[in-house]
Amino acid sequence: MGRCIYGGIYDPDSPLSDENGFRKDVIEAFQELNVPVVRYPGGNFVATYHWLDGVGPREQRPARPELAWIGIEPNTFGTDEFMKWCEVVGTEPYLCLNFGTGTLDEALGWLEYCNSDRNTYYANLRRKNGREKPYNVKYWALGNECWGPWQVEQMTKEDYAKKAYQWAKALKLLDPSIVLILCGETGYSSWDYYVLNQCVKWDVHGLAGDNTKSLVDMHSIHIYTADKEHLANATAPRAAERAIKMTSALIDLARIENKVPETVPRPTICFDEWNVWDPVRAPGEQGAEEKYTLSDALAVSIFLHGFIRQAKDVGMTNIAQSVNVISPLMTSKDGLVKQTIWWPLLLFSKYMRGHTIALNVRSAEYLGRTNPNWIRGTIETPYLECSAARGEDGYVNLAVTNVSEERDFEVELQGLKAEDGVEVHTVSGEDVNVANTAEEQKVGIKVSRWDGKGAFKFGKHSFTLLRWKEV
Repeated sequence: MGRCIYGGIYDPDSPLSDENGFRKDVIEAFQELNVPVVRYPGGNFVATYHWLDGVGPREQRPARPELAWIGIEPNTFGTDEFMKWCEVVGTEPYLCLNFGTGTLDEALGWLEYCNSDRNTYYANLRRKNGREKPYNVKYWALGNECWGPWQVEQMTKEDYAKKAYQWAKALKLLDPSIVLILCGETGYSSWDYYVLNQCVKWDVHGLAGDNTKSLVDMHSIHIYTADKEHLANATAPRAAERAIKMTSALIDLARIENKVPETVPRPTICFDEWNVWDPVRAPGEQGAEEKYTLSDALAVSIFLHGFIRQAKDVGMTNIAQSVNVISPLMTSKDGLVKQTIWWPLLLFSKYMRGHTIALNVRSAEYLGRTNPNWIRGTIETPYLECSAARGEDGYVNLAVTNVSEERDFEVELQGLKAEDGVEVHTVSGEDVNVANTAEEQKVGIKVSRWDGKGAFKFGKHSFTLLRWKEV
């Protein structure tokens, strides 16, 4: 989509790229985030993507019409290039299967190409293309947004569930070790209920080689948020946390109705598209190059708080997208711009690891208009949003977002014991509308220290991460 791959991740004509054609500044940014997994190749794009077009000698690869965003796919970047890029970055691939114009035979071929070490056709094709050892791709999605009217070959929930269940059986016969991800909607729709009910079943016949497992391992949901008014914009991602809770309940309901034994692992949620995105402001067919504000950065932090708090139900989350397209990172011929949303994402990625800590927080609440409007009455919208984690390094990390444009909050952190003081990382700006450009970085991280005594002041329209060594 747009400049995500071509001109973003992959730009062989740029002096900023390495010998593989990969942008080095993008690689460095991914390594700084310590990204565990990257989803490819989409997205709506995948519904007309045929992986065989993107392997083998580049001069023999066909250019194809790209119907999702009305462009041309040259296929000069394909499976082997993506796998090489993942190895350079130090991340794990997550591949999405074509449920639009693709076939089960094609999907099995891709799985064989990536994961098989046997003397078979597609495994040997991989070897012929220069890769002896299998890539061992763990994560595979059973299509993307197949419910959407914008899709090439939109499906009914009945047609999708039947197809997904049959594909899951076949794929796990070929490789029982893979993690299969169902295509959900928002987590709170009849599509999610029906698909989970039909596909979260015990593999009682052992078709995947083990009758103690479910055929599907995760359920995908997508939510994008945006609003022109700051408080409605910043609180909109509360819908994501509510969606996680509802999806979790639907997973439980499917297991109950299908009498799945409690010994069979419970599927988790794969929130594999989320971000702030206004398709009117940044149309997809024009590349969706959003220019993010501080308000958007605070909204991103609200998404991330929810993921930390609901970590027991969330197996994976993937911000969409990685470069240039609705992204924290924007490339140019001269370098890389880290947009406002990069900074809370970086702090969460670096420090909010390990184990979630339960919090008891009382805060004044924003009671105005929400977007979507159903947030009101289903989940709270406090001015102060918080999450916490304890890392294996012995540090406690407390993340706090103050969405108020007018009010600072002084808070007593009861039980805080930090003899060596507290690291303070703050993301803020002059007002909620400031943005970063190549010429001026108005939003970044300010690092300071606090002695840990008395009340701490969380400034207006700010994100703060406090870190201290546990006594």
